[in-house]
This record gives sequence, structure tokens and C-alpha cells, in this order.
Amino acid sequence: MRLYLDHNATTPVRAEVLETCTRVLRDCFGNPSSTHSDGAGARRELDRARDEVAALIGASPAEILFTGGATESNHLALHGVAGVAGRPVAHGPDLHVVSSTAEHPSVLEPLLALQRIGVRVTHVGVDSDGLLDPAAITDALQPGTALLSILWANNETGVVQPLRELANLARARGVLVHVDATQALGKLPVRVDELPIDLLSASAHKLNGPKGTGFLFVRRGVALEPWLRGGPQERKRRGGTENVAGIAGLGTACALARDELAERAQTTARLRDRLWDGLHAKVAGVARNGSAEHVLPNTLNVSFDAVRGDVLQAALDLEGVSVSTGAACASGSTVASHVLLAMGLPAERARAALRFSVGYGVDEAQIDHVLTLLPDLVARVRAEALG
Repeated sequence: MRLYLDHNATTPVRAEVLETCTRVLRDCFGNPSSTHSDGAGARRELDRARDEVAALIGASPAEILFTGGATESNHLALHGVAGVAGRPVAHGPDLHVVSSTAEHPSVLEPLLALQRIGVRVTHVGVDSDGLLDPAAITDALQPGTALLSILWANNETGVVQPLRELANLARARGVLVHVDATQALGKLPVRVDELPIDLLSASAHKLNGPKGTGFLFVRRGVALEPWLRGGPQERKRRGGTENVAGIAGLGTACALARDELAERAQTTARLRDRLWDGLHAKVAGVARNGSAEHVLPNTLNVSFDAVRGDVLQAALDLEGVSVSTGAACASGSTVASHVLLAMGLPAERARAALRFSVGYGVDEAQIDHVLTLLPDLVARVRAEALG
């Protein structure tokens, strides 16, 4: 039996979600844009899911726009705001976006594309804990800033940004705020009715829903240029026939998250702390990466001295344990995580990192099993490195 400790990469689909998706695929195959009864049945599924997503985050259903996932939602938010604020975008160096150096590539790369057409982008650095300094955000905001885009909870380290404070700074200057909440949703209370934010992205597969489905919260009154054109779907903001079964599954996943949020946070934090305490006690030369206080309850990122993270990951995989390095591999060589480098970690320590992320289905016995494996595996990898 394999042990899955990579829930920040993706999560197992809950049985309740699978049942919803299967039922909709079987019984509600109509096109929700059609005017006949089969179409109306599919529309009802979209409406139900929109209600569930809205209820989880404290939004109006009309403010929920379904997408193919958080990557698409991020593109729509960034390009959509830029398209409205800078018509035509290329006309002006005055259009400005502020983000951070520790963002997900699905934000970093669209920002790079915007820079190529004349948008100015400022990437604010993070400190050694992976946190943004509100004073640095204040300094970055300027006349012409159209948008502040922030990753709420980092996918690699789990570090949680002081979102309310950062958003208030932007709101006071009339700057729109986009939040990538992909990792936060289902792990932290995410309430747009209590936060001064304008756009929020998320994916279903990070909270036990199906892949290929997500949403963008767009606060009422925020103008947005469509990213995908060609149809009247989603109030003309996202063309294309909706993935009804996937969206229905997302709705069920959000309903489960709303009912279980507090219990999930307590359970995953206990498992994460059990893992860290065991590593700290049993493995010499282990260090935690990122803030231990401002962090997701389910995420632990650590580095092992004199160990390459990809080698230790492969050793764990052979023992039936799935974890992540948090680094990219290209042409057979390990590239140090840009997030850990942005925090000022030496490249060697960044390449030695592993991310453990727990979630539904993980229990204490599994954590204890991993703790019985790691001391010997780390010692073996270190010995092999010395050669």
C-alpha cells in the first residue's frame, strides 16, 4: 500500500465527489446552454455548484465564474484586468502590476507576457521566512498601479501571507487585488465577504475534487476582459461549453470543505507537527524552510544536510511513499526552487528540500511509518553522496 504525502500537488477525489460526477455524467449530459429540458437539467447542476462555491467563500453566486482550473483563472484575472485598465495595453508604460518573487509559475509567466506588451511589473521580495513585508508592498504601489496579485499560501512552503493587511494597503490606494487561493481553499477560512479583495482563483483538485475544473471569484462591479471568447457562457466572460460534471464535483467538494474545515485544520496540523517533531528528533541535520507560525496546517518543507532532495524523493518512492521536492527537473539536473532561493536560502539547501503535505486519508500510523524509514534513507543517501 502506498502512502500519499503530496496533497499540495493534487488530492484524492472523495467518494462523495465521484458519486456526484458519475451521476451528472450519466443523467445530466445536456448542454446547459440548450433551452430544452435536458439543457435545463444541466443548468440546475451548474446553479447548485455555483451556490456551493459561493457559500464556501462568502460570495454571491453571480460572482463565481467557472474555469478549467486556477491556471486559467490566474490568466483571466491578470490579462482581464490589464485589458480593461490599459486599452490598448501596449499604449502605455503607465499600466503597472505588483506581485511577489515567490509566486506560482501560473502567475509569473502571464506577468512576463504582459511585460512583453508594455505593462510594468514589480516583483516584491520575501524575507527568510517567505513572508512579504507590508512596507515593501506600500513602496511598490504607485500611480498607475492597476493590480496587486498575491499568492495567499505558497504551494511549496505553505507560508501564508498577511493577506488582509496587504489587501487593505492596495484598497486604500484604489488598486484591485487578485489572490491565488489555490492552496488556501479547503485548508483556511476563505471569506471574500470579510476581505478587501476583488478577484480570487482556485482549483477543484486541490480540495478533493476533479482535475480540469476551477473558478474565479470576480467581485461585483469589477470589469474584466474575457480570456476565452466565443460564446455567451459564464455571463460572456468565459466562452465554451461548461464542464458540467467537473463543476458539479467542485460544488460537492466545496460543500464538504465548508462542513469539515475546522476539523481538517486540526487533524492535518497534528499530523504535520508529528512528522516535524519526529524528523527533528530522529534525523540529524534537518532544517525547516519557511515560517513555522504563518503556514498552512498541512504543509512541511524541510531540507536535509548533504542530501539531494530528488535522490531522497526517489528513495522514498521506492519504499511506497509519495512526496515532492518542490524543485523542477530539467535535462536530468535538479534546478533549485525559485521560492526557496527568493527566501535567501543557499542553492545547496534549496536543492536538498522535500515537501510533505498531508490531507484526507492520512493518519498517524502512516506518519509513524515514514518516520521509521527516513533516518536510514537519509543516512544511505548521505553515504552514497560521499561515495
